Amino acid sequence: MLVNREIFPIGRKDPNFRGGLEVYDVSRPADPKRITSFSCRGMHRFTFDGRYVYGSPEMDGYLGNIVGIIDFQDPARPELVGKWWMPGQWSAGGETPTWEGTAHRCHHPIRHGDRLYVSYWHGGFVILDIADLSTPKFVSGLDWSPPFPWPTHTALPVPFALRGRRVMLVADEDVVRLGPASPSFLWIVDITDETRPIPFASFQVEEEDGSLKQDYTGLHQFCEEVRSTEIPIAWFAHGLRIVDIANPHAPRETASFMPPVPEGATRVQSNDVCYDDRGLIYLIDRTRGLHILERI
Repeated sequence: MLVNREIFPIGRKDPNFRGGLEVYDVSRPADPKRITSFSCRGMHRFTFDGRYVYGSPEMDGYLGNIVGIIDFQDPARPELVGKWWMPGQWSAGGETPTWEGTAHRCHHPIRHGDRLYVSYWHGGFVILDIADLSTPKFVSGLDWSPPFPWPTHTALPVPFALRGRRVMLVADEDVVRLGPASPSFLWIVDITDETRPIPFASFQVEEEDGSLKQDYTGLHQFCEEVRSTEIPIAWFAHGLRIVDIANPHAPRETASFMPPVPEGATRVQSNDVCYDDRGLIYLIDRTRGLHILERI
């Protein structure tokens, strides 16, 4: 089992605390044993294929999180085997960013085949060729922030064709906006020619009228496993939304679930959603709580 540790400078009590990934032996689930750590300044989101982690480590010498590929073939000796950064992040190498602070930083890499689909916060998304894991290569990217004010949270290719086209889902997170705005929404991007990604459709919940709203109202994250054209989405203050993309030009909502407001909170904050092997849906609230749901 891998557990990420992230560093938040505000309120930090231990100046020597290091982030990264903690590695545990969970062969006996009731008695987990720590094996080791992959140490870095911090690790945000990551995906794991059983051997390699595709993560977003903060590394010394770089501004903000970069792409890191870590080999866990030997769980006691994890090894960084590849990395990629957006030009301007490598401060130790003399690079100068064209953005403020860490606005462009790796948020979440997802592997499909020999490609990594990487959200890069206010740097949009990039597609990387990882046929050689040691040397990820830039294929294409698209940054729409600005003019759109939200950071990009996740980029996920649909593993089957839709009306003869290859399509990618992109979630902009409704937080840390560049300015006052209506809540964020779902993007649909044509990647049939992966060197020229083309956004061509979007979906917003019907309740939103375009007026300005506070952070954590709009989209956060969709399920990272696409099993059909129905996509479960955690939509912050609007709970769970299931959106059908069978016609990618006109996505439509087919089901929804609005959890009760958690104790101690003022509104729902649906944060993450995933399936299990039985098809049950797990919806996690950012403040508190978990709901297990069945699609009927």
